[in-house]
Amino acid sequence: MKRDAAGFDRIATRIFSPLYPVIAERLLIWSGKREGLCVDLGTGPGLLAVALARASEMDVLAFDLSAGMLGFAGKHIRDADLEGRVFPLLGDVHALPFRDGTVDLFVSRGSIFFWEDRVRAFREVHRTLASGGVAYLGGSFGTRALQEEIFQKMREINPDWDRDVARRSGRAAPASLLPDLSRAGLHSARIKEDEAGFWVEIRKP
Repeated sequence: MKRDAAGFDRIATRIFSPLYPVIAERLLIWSGKREGLCVDLGTGPGLLAVALARASEMDVLAFDLSAGMLGFAGKHIRDADLEGRVFPLLGDVHALPFRDGTVDLFVSRGSIFFWEDRVRAFREVHRTLASGGVAYLGGSFGTRALQEEIFQKMREINPDWDRDVARRSGRAAPASLLPDLSRAGLHSARIKEDEAGFWVEIRKP
């Protein structure tokens, strides 16, 4: 697991790094949130969490199931001098360790494809969202230009990259997410698409 975390961190920092500031700014604009508590679910090495803190006044929890990943997240948080605002937190999306109505913004890029029980995870996100809170859970590459740049670099590393992306995407295709949201009782949730992917948008009145 430690070696997997190291490999993921290497790819995130060397190839995916231009993606995170673009996504962070987009989600902050969409949500209308610049202050309060943000949770980055499945943060991996924490680069999106860092980007969100840099672009806002929010406190950010870098939340992940892997202690190995959080070790790398902690390093990136320290390097960014954000230890007072971004905090690694170990946990499971299926049983979030937050009180009801306490999180202003949830974000998650990529982890939704690996959730074992999306209905349960969606319910947990909605339970812990504050009044007026919003969640964006998905798998966008930000812009088409960034997507193509990342894909070209990843194909050099992994000749099966396109097939792997298609396989992962099939685990959480938008058409399969709407029934899961309905089963979770989130009938007002929707799929929000951008030019390089999609997000599940959950808003709490």
